Amino acid sequence: MRGLRHHRREMLDTKQSDAAPPQDEPRGCLFALSQPPLMIFLAVIGCLLLMAALHDLLLL
Repeated sequence: MRGLRHHRREMLDTKQSDAAPPQDEPRGCLFALSQPPLMIFLAVIGCLLLMAALHDLLLL
């Protein structure tokens, strides 16, 4: 039982790690939209929707 107490004390140690992001930099929706992979995905989806709309309007 003595070893378990030692581990329990280690588990209760809640120091803030160095990997945590800084709290003074808020990130929201505009930060997410500024990511290149998301913008490429949205551009491809937009082009597909545009081509489908033009196909419906002009060719059907």
